Amino acid sequence: MEDPTTEEFMIEATGVQKVYASGGLRVHALRGVDLGIRRGEMVAIMGPSGSGKTTLLNCLSGLDDMDGGEVLIGGDPISKMSDRKRTRFRAQRMGFIFQSYNLIPVLSATENIELPLLVAGVKPKEARTRAEGALEMVGLADQTKKRPAQMSGGQQQRVTVARSLVNEPDIVWADEPTGALDSETSKEIMDLLVHLNEEQHQTFVLVTHDAAVAARAHRTIRMRDGRIASDAPNGKEG
Repeated sequence: MEDPTTEEFMIEATGVQKVYASGGLRVHALRGVDLGIRRGEMVAIMGPSGSGKTTLLNCLSGLDDMDGGEVLIGGDPISKMSDRKRTRFRAQRMGFIFQSYNLIPVLSATENIELPLLVAGVKPKEARTRAEGALEMVGLADQTKKRPAQMSGGQQQRVTVARSLVNEPDIVWADEPTGALDSETSKEIMDLLVHLNEEQHQTFVLVTHDAAVAARAHRTIRMRDGRIASDAPNGKEG
């Protein structure tokens, strides 16, 4: 695999701040975060509950507005985009994996995967072909017609992974991607994500509480009280 440190930044964050108002109080969820993630890198973000890790992922990906600072994705500043442009930008260039699979119960595996393509205007025949290809890529070529309730948790998460990759995004964001899975299935999903990262050279950003998951990434960022407490290549911390 190419060394991601030789590539340019895919994600650049400068002075990112996020403040939530709660019951008359102002909660500083992010306190001026600076961060660079290179193209093709897999980065894990860890930290205790309330440390700001999910808020950071949401601000970096444009799901949440920032209260200060800037985020560049491939050199494009997301704060300057209108809501419509940002939504389109996410649909075209990003994939998302969440702990809750967010699959539509009445749709088959193939239909769940092709849905974002259809929304993006891809013709149905091409969307079906690409969805079936994505299912094959995650080892579920024999599950095309099954609905979520007919699949195991690990299979449902593989469908979610396939859906996140079907539009060939530059970046895949994953918030606790193995949080609802047992340890064996969690390892299988991480094996898959690492393999896809190596094969596709996409940038992966994973929020996790699981040290075994974080250890599979190229580096681990640890959050505390809305700031980055440490940022080190895996295997070289301490």
